[in-house]
Amino acid sequence: MGKNDKHISSQWRRKIHEVIYEADTPAGKIFDVTLLVVIIISLILVMLESVPELGNNYREQFIIAEWVITVFFTIEYILRVISINKPFKYIFSFYGIIDFISTIPLYLTFFFGGLNALLAVRSLRLLRIFRILKITRYIGEADKLSKAIRSSGPKIAVFLFAVMVVSIIFGTIMYLIEGPEHGFDSIPKSIYWCIVTLTTVGFGDIAPETPLGQFLAAIIMIMGYGIIAVPTGIVSAEYSKSSNDDKVNPENNADYRHVNTQVCQNCLSKKHQDGASFCHNCGASLDD
Repeated sequence: MGKNDKHISSQWRRKIHEVIYEADTPAGKIFDVTLLVVIIISLILVMLESVPELGNNYREQFIIAEWVITVFFTIEYILRVISINKPFKYIFSFYGIIDFISTIPLYLTFFFGGLNALLAVRSLRLLRIFRILKITRYIGEADKLSKAIRSSGPKIAVFLFAVMVVSIIFGTIMYLIEGPEHGFDSIPKSIYWCIVTLTTVGFGDIAPETPLGQFLAAIIMIMGYGIIAVPTGIVSAEYSKSSNDDKVNPENNADYRHVNTQVCQNCLSKKHQDGASFCHNCGASLDD
């Protein structure tokens, strides 16, 4: 291959990369919308195919439609691999693995047969929607929410530990009060009942029958309403704190306001500053 051919090939790879990995260009936006529509259609087909009447009566149509969608995703996967300088960066990335797993089930049924259960794996395509939602104006808010959740981690962990301790204590007490004759056969089963009650799920498969047991159950139910609100309050407080910090010190939010959706063709790093010419991770040129 001559130097001119290599240059043309590089230009095509760059063009494909801009369309597939970036949402700043009109072609990239059209591609993302098209991909979103195909993913939704694919998921609808998976759900409809699981309905016995539709699956049996329109089996051939479902197979044809699934082959069309599978071929589309296969081409997209191949283009994603060949459009970057380090293909393994994408292949072994989270989305690369999801893309591969959600594409191969139909091929496996074609070669081996009897693997129709694997078609349910196609529902993993729903995770690909998060890649599409990389619109600039949402990046800052998504980052702040992610930061708030990470900051809340230790507090939520302590809270969950406290809930488990309460569940064990009240579950054991309920076992002593009700006993096997009322369905509380063991302490683990009583703890299970306590967790179901405390979270206000209320399956109803086990219920206290003695007045003392019902009184204790009422206390656990009331506690449940307060317990549900705690994790939400913790995360909301951290998010509010982050937003207030941005108002007091606007420069803290500069990284969010000036982040674009450009993806490095070499290492797939994201969140580059507007106008950046080089990748902040590997130093590769963003304008080649």
